[in-house]
Amino acid sequence: MPTVQLDPDLEMYYEDDDYTDPWRTPETVVLHHGNAKSSRLWYAWVPLLARQYRVIRLDARGFGRSSIPPESYDWSLSNFGSDLLALLDYLELDKVHLIGETVGGTISLQFAYEHPDRLNSLTVCTSPYRFAGVSTYQEYYRLVMEQGVAGWAKATGDRRVDPNTDSAHHQWYIDQMSNTSQRVVLETLAYLATQDLSDVLPHVQTPTLILVAEDSVANNPDRTVGMAQLLPDARMLEIPGTTGYVQHSAPEKCVSAWQEFIGNLGDR
Repeated sequence: MPTVQLDPDLEMYYEDDDYTDPWRTPETVVLHHGNAKSSRLWYAWVPLLARQYRVIRLDARGFGRSSIPPESYDWSLSNFGSDLLALLDYLELDKVHLIGETVGGTISLQFAYEHPDRLNSLTVCTSPYRFAGVSTYQEYYRLVMEQGVAGWAKATGDRRVDPNTDSAHHQWYIDQMSNTSQRVVLETLAYLATQDLSDVLPHVQTPTLILVAEDSVANNPDRTVGMAQLLPDARMLEIPGTTGYVQHSAPEKCVSAWQEFIGNLGDR
């Protein structure tokens, strides 16, 4: 089981998949999950990427198989980014393509602002950049407080996964989120509810792809078009014919769009 002790309180779990030709030195893609999730949620992306890229999936501090911090821990986007930076240093990765989903994308935006020299590109999937003043996150906190992580995941399941897909997929997704500590989810939601990256995004110079489902409650102008307008070098793409959280409902279409985006970077 690949783990690394990054600081006294953090033993980080990660996956390292590389099925490229052994005589090549591939570029690296790092996949960062969102709140109450883990590296397992990227399962469908790995076989689509790992033939051409080295693919690193991490379990962020407090999630999946990584250490849960003490109650006094100072949650922050910057601290999540520092953990990612420490992992890159440990793996001796100079520059990577970073892909984040939901809050993992928010963390990735902060990382691009603070550590632009470590990125070749940035992609965010169904990711918010502004939480402060948005009632949704206060409602999430209430749900987790009253019904637990499983209750929250079940109540919001149809917005995450295409409701027309296999019911077993829905249950698996709920089960994965339910593995997260209720305390960690409450603490991170309370912190996130105060955050707004509106002043940060104009300083992010990394070429950025914004992916979102065509039919999704997360696809609203303030969240998607607003982000694209704030970022100096961004392309927003609605994946046609998709719903829910597009990174989970249509991984093949997402990877295809990402490959096209990466291919076009060389034409700049």
